[in-house]
Amino acid sequence: MKNKYNVTDLFASHGGNFIMPKNSTVSFKGNKDGISIYLSPHIDYSDIKVQLVKKLESTKQFFEGAKVIGFEGKELSEDEKAEIKEIIQHGYSMIVVEEAKNIVHEPEKKTNLVFTGIEEGMTKFVRTTVRSGQKIIFNGNVVVLGDVNPGGEIIAAGNIIVMGALRGLAHAGSNGNNRAYVAAISLQPTQLRIADTITRSPDNEVVRPMMPELALIKDNMLVIEPYLPNR
Repeated sequence: MKNKYNVTDLFASHGGNFIMPKNSTVSFKGNKDGISIYLSPHIDYSDIKVQLVKKLESTKQFFEGAKVIGFEGKELSEDEKAEIKEIIQHGYSMIVVEEAKNIVHEPEKKTNLVFTGIEEGMTKFVRTTVRSGQKIIFNGNVVVLGDVNPGGEIIAAGNIIVMGALRGLAHAGSNGNNRAYVAAISLQPTQLRIADTITRSPDNEVVRPMMPELALIKDNMLVIEPYLPNR
């Protein structure tokens, strides 16, 4: 004797939706498009498989020919999902047609992009002196409200501005932007780099004057010049 309702009848009698009584392991949720099978994320896969078979055995006529549109709850491996599909398709004559909404497309990974926001963009403010052994790395502009001591390092994809003395290492345009620059109230770096161009302070260099200076690339060379805001 057949069940009083089949899947189609139950959809119609419940306004196009139904939920089978939910236990802690396996339950079914249906609508006019088909059935989603919920598998508890807190139960081992081997136990889930046993409970799924038990539930389908007790409702074999009800779900015969039903369309399964997805799985919810537990994250299944490809092998586990294939085994579940095999069980419900060949053991219980159900049809598996997962909806497109259950397919997650990974965003295309972008690599080797040059940070272009050197006029405006992401900026990190360091509100202290960068001491020896400290390293600041940021995929944008960096502003230091203090000094950068010898042994300190600032590496930025954009510009570097130091509102004090820069005596450590500074690398602006670290991902290849040779339009980036380094500015400081007192520019005395142990190493200065913009994109792929590097310069070091000479061992016999006299003490530089305490005045704002700007380091940038001109004619494929790294040059340091006074910062003149009104020019």
